Amino acid sequence: MARTVALAGIAAFVVAANWLRFEDPRSGGGKPFALAVLAIAPFLLRPLWLRAAGVVVSLGLAGWVALSVSPLRLWPGGAAYFEPLGSRFGHGFLDFYEFRLPIQPERHPRMHAVILVAIFAFVLLIALAVAARRALPAVIVFLVGAGWPATLLAGGNELGRGIVILAVALALLAGLAERPSRLAVGAAGAVLVGALALSSSPAVAKTAFLNWQQWNPYTKPEHAVSVRYVWDARYTGIRFPSKRTTVLTIRGPSRSQYWRATVLDRFDGTRWLEHPWRETPAESSRLLPAGARKRKDWVRQDVTVGALDDDHLVGASVPVAYAVDEVAVQAGQQVALVPGGLVRGSHYTAWSYAAEPTPAEVARVPAVYPRALTKPGRELDLARGVTVPAFGVPGRQATVSRLLTGRLRPYAGVYDRAREVAGRTASPYAAAVALEAWLRSTGGFTYSEQPESVPGLPPLVGFVLETKSGYCQHFAGAMALMLRLLGIPSRVAAGFAPGHYRDGTWTVSDHDAHAWVEVWFRGYGWLPFDPTPGRGRLSGTYSSTALGFDAQAAAALLRGLVKGGEVFGQGSASGVIGHDVTRRTPRSIGDLPPGVASTSAPAGHRAHSLLFFLLLLAAAVALLVIAVKHGRRRLRYLTRDPRGIAVACARELTEYLHDQRLPAGPTATFNELGETVTDTFGVDGGRFARAATAARYGVPGEARDEAAAARAELRALKRKLRRSLSTLDRVRGLLSVRSLGLG
Repeated sequence: MARTVALAGIAAFVVAANWLRFEDPRSGGGKPFALAVLAIAPFLLRPLWLRAAGVVVSLGLAGWVALSVSPLRLWPGGAAYFEPLGSRFGHGFLDFYEFRLPIQPERHPRMHAVILVAIFAFVLLIALAVAARRALPAVIVFLVGAGWPATLLAGGNELGRGIVILAVALALLAGLAERPSRLAVGAAGAVLVGALALSSSPAVAKTAFLNWQQWNPYTKPEHAVSVRYVWDARYTGIRFPSKRTTVLTIRGPSRSQYWRATVLDRFDGTRWLEHPWRETPAESSRLLPAGARKRKDWVRQDVTVGALDDDHLVGASVPVAYAVDEVAVQAGQQVALVPGGLVRGSHYTAWSYAAEPTPAEVARVPAVYPRALTKPGRELDLARGVTVPAFGVPGRQATVSRLLTGRLRPYAGVYDRAREVAGRTASPYAAAVALEAWLRSTGGFTYSEQPESVPGLPPLVGFVLETKSGYCQHFAGAMALMLRLLGIPSRVAAGFAPGHYRDGTWTVSDHDAHAWVEVWFRGYGWLPFDPTPGRGRLSGTYSSTALGFDAQAAAALLRGLVKGGEVFGQGSASGVIGHDVTRRTPRSIGDLPPGVASTSAPAGHRAHSLLFFLLLLAAAVALLVIAVKHGRRRLRYLTRDPRGIAVACARELTEYLHDQRLPAGPTATFNELGETVTDTFGVDGGRFARAATAARYGVPGEARDEAAAARAELRALKRKLRRSLSTLDRVRGLLSVRSLGLG
């Protein structure tokens, strides 16, 4: 008993020390010590049944200490115990390959819990081997338990850590041997001395030697991917990669939000470009709504960077503040950059303001814009050197018509369509939501990642007036352009659609990369709109994309504010607002509406697919078993020796009986096999036994014929046996693995 406590205790200390290296600062309290005691204590009990009961109690208490799941939840049923136990451990384990080590325990409680579970599990197994006086298993489990952490987190005094691990392994080897082998002790000592010598060798001292610190038993880290091809407004088509890569995980509220990385605010006459301007403090105070200045109204998100190759900090809706460890640069317009790019596993916190006015509230907002948005080079800058008058300014139609000359002449048709869709109205919101609904629902546009272009026309002109087919950059770029032509401050936002929400965390992949539109309204700031059909839905009920958008109420509200508009004016098609028109199925998971975006198919279809997959898997396993058994039988008959054929026949019949759960030893004679068949199934096995005996022991000239007769008799015997068995017994024997030595 003293030896068990001493050896297991020393090993437990080293295992715990190596696993606790994953935490900075290292967790205080006595949980690791308590778990080590719980793991060792049962093996101090006797007799065996009491020891087994102690292990069960220890497991329950360990789940309570490490994962905060009380054993009392086992009653009644146990579902309230095992589900949270498995969920917390599973999520914590996977986090080890998503977050950078070391971790802060208070920020990653699930990972901290997995560390405690690992300490308990390894100490329990070591204590079991020590109590059973099994030296080799004890050493192997100890080496894995103490050495595995080094594959996840290199650094520190690796040489000293290795010496300690080898020394404890030597102590286990020597302490558990009744008569310690001098050879074993000498070999372990040689390993220790060799490690010291090799550590001074430059070839070994290099961290790149075998790259062993980077071994990952779970999965190879995903390569960082860029989504600039989606944000880049070249309008030449996009192709999402077949493999979906997680780029961000975001802990935040369950309310669906778009994740904004940047804005494309400059239109160069052909395409939208990223060129955020730096507002002055005075301008910021006028542009930000009053609600955005109240911290209590901010929405917090804790962002973890995955495999994203980019330098933008991402935040929900319109970010207003960041807390980031890296050096960040504020580029303007709530766009922040990290010089050198984001690093996998880095964390930061973003706070956002997401105004969600009702349609009636935003419809009352007048077309009053601060100088920060209307002066040349700002949001009403149509192209370099061309600034259109603000919405509602008297005589603006004639002014805009004069401006649309030269290289901007093709956009005159786009301006005319914008006026026809929006109609005559004093409400900038009516114009914005009309254009959104027209592009997304009522205008006959379709989503395509490889749209056609119109030779001789700028991409957005061809999209609006001719092809009516494109992807998010076409839709967002066209809506922002049409709004600017109408004198409403707008810009293209780039980032990600919401992604998939589960257990308080949004998982965002590269397939969620997206572009939408932001429109400025006095008192609410920048409000997002999404004109791309089928791509996603916003949470604000002011947008025609929102699930809570009341199309009939909005139409009744705006019809009184709009004259002649195609969407909300007299005789408009407002009855179909909110129903996306798509003649082509979106190709990526991010192209689906919320509620579907988190899955590749409806729930019922997923269940059928899973069942179908399981059936295919079962069929494949069954075919494999049948093929192995048949192939092994055929191989035995690849001989001309009649004695070998007789033995092969006997083995085939023996295996057949094994698969039917009948005892037939490998040393049974031919006559004994025949008698077993006769006694059990009532089928005469004597003829087979006589033919096989003659083939095995007969003279060479006659044995060949008897071998052929034995095979024929065996086939006839098996046919009779199958007829005497039920269908269930025949199928069970066909799929049984007992004859393969696996049952």
